[in-house]
This record gives sequence, C-alpha cells and structure tokens, in this order.
Amino acid sequence: MTIPQRTWDERGAPMGPDEFAAHARAIATNIERVIEGKSATVRLALSVLLAEGHLLIEDVPGVGKTKLAKALARSIDCTVRRIQFTPDLLPSDVTGVSVYNQETREFEFKPGAVFANLVVGDEINRASPKTQSALLECMEERQVTIDGITYQLQVPFMVIATQNPIEMEGTYPLPEAQRDRFTARIAVGYPDGAAEIAMLDGHAAHDPLDDLQPVTDANAVRRMIQTVRGVQVADVVKQYAVSLVNATRESPDLRLGASPRATLQMLRTARAVAALAGRDYVLDDDLKALAVPVLAHRLIPTAEAQLNRRTTDLVVADLVHRLPLPSNRHAAYDARRR
Repeated sequence: MTIPQRTWDERGAPMGPDEFAAHARAIATNIERVIEGKSATVRLALSVLLAEGHLLIEDVPGVGKTKLAKALARSIDCTVRRIQFTPDLLPSDVTGVSVYNQETREFEFKPGAVFANLVVGDEINRASPKTQSALLECMEERQVTIDGITYQLQVPFMVIATQNPIEMEGTYPLPEAQRDRFTARIAVGYPDGAAEIAMLDGHAAHDPLDDLQPVTDANAVRRMIQTVRGVQVADVVKQYAVSLVNATRESPDLRLGASPRATLQMLRTARAVAALAGRDYVLDDDLKALAVPVLAHRLIPTAEAQLNRRTTDLVVADLVHRLPLPSNRHAAYDARRR
C-alpha cells in the first residue's frame, strides 16, 4: 500500500478574513448540532485543530467526550480513523506492521490507524503505557518509523483522545511525555438544564451524529491553518507567554513545570483563537484564557500541594492572577493599526 507523503505546498494559500470566518462558523455550528450548550468547548477544540495541535478530552463517562471528537471529525471531509484503546491493544495496531508476503517474498507495510487526517482515540488511558507511547513520534514529528523506514503522515493531522479521570477503575496514567504532546486538555462538563432538555428532545429518538455531514474539507483546513500561521504576535505578548511558563517552573506547588514545547503550543493556539475572533494579532488576554487548558495537564504537583488539594488547574489560575500584565501591552497593536 502506498502511503501518501506530506509536502509543504499541500497547505495552499491562506484564506481571506470573510472566507475564514465562514468556514469556522460552519464547522462550529455543525458540531453544536450534536453537543448542546458547549460553545466555548467547541471553539477551543476548533482552535487546537487550526493550531496544528492535539486535543485531550478528559471527563467522567457519559458527558459527550466521544461525541465531541466524532462530531469534529465528521464535520471535515477527510480521512478519519477511530481507535478503541483497550488493555490488550498493541503498538502495531496503532502505527502499523510489516507483514511477509509469501507471493512476492518481501515484507509489506500495513499502515495502522494513525494514517489519517483525524485520529479519534477513545479512552486512551485504558491502554498500557507501552501502547500509549506508540503515539509519541507521530504526534510530535508527524511521522511513523517502522523497521527503520519512516513514513510521513498526512496534512492536517490531529489526534483527538478521550480519557476518564485517572481515579476511575481500569485506567493507566498517561506518561509525562505523552501529556506534553497534547496541546490542550478540556472537560466537556455536565450540560445546564436548558441544554439537557434540548438534548432529550433532539437525541431521545434519533442520534443527530448519524445525520452529520461534512461542511468543509482537508484542503480548506490546510488553508485555514496557513491563515492562522500568519497572525502576528508582538514581542510584549511573547514575553508574557515566557513569563507565564517560567512561573510554573518556579512555583513551590509544582515539581514539574511547563516545557518550552508548552510555550510554543500556547502561542500557536493563541494565534488560532485570535483568528477565530476576527483579529490578525494576539492579545495577552488570549494567553490568559488558554493558560489552564494548555498548561495544567503538563504539570506535576508536589506532595504538599496534593495534600492541600491544590490541583494544577488551581495553581495555574493563581499564577495567571498574580502575574502582572505587560505595561506597554497596547503599544504594538496601536502601531499595527496605524
């Protein structure tokens, strides 16, 4: 089987503001036909896609984690593969395996489920750490190496994984390196009363996911990504991002702070958030809003913090509250408008 190779000119030309907004609105509206009352969550998931990142959806069973992942995947006309992570899942089931062909007397590569634009990994923390680690190379380098041969993955490429909280039975903790490769972690949460009533009306007799049709395609997503890459980030905003990440490394409540990869992914996601808001520049407010979903899952609290019930979400929120904003935060944008 021939594996499609990734080339940079596949990305296409950036979209104009109106075209970008129309495509983004169509995707979000399509997802919200399935996920009721979670506009902010849907918007963050779309931001991660446009930031060329990966999304971890963590919450208790039954709140729509898998539906959100599948709704995002079905809204785009591209290749989609789903992996149900189980304790007996093997790394070769994820990445692929070389099989000996007796007719040709040669080994043939049989690609695994990661050879798709969107890979939905359901309950990722039910697989062993060995199987989870099979995703490390493809999530960071967009490639898979099997028997010394490297195969490039398609563009766009995104892993959308769901997991139950670690205190649930039958789960394994994600390795630190694995968590660090997820751009953001979000929780769907319980719907409010009105949204749950709407869900009962719309989902009781028929699953709207069955009728969901693509509203855009992979080529359009590539062009949207190009648009996001062109969003400007002023030096003062970059410095704020670095200061925020450094604060996690110096916090007495954390024994492992955020990595340089976290800084880079936070800026990429902030560019996507700005583009979705109709701006061609990033605000420090974008970074403040993204701090918890982008940073918290990468951090490891100290034993004292755990005893005091200081979660990493609370620690990051406190750091954002205490860290002063840049004194000349508006100067770069005023100059750009002129």
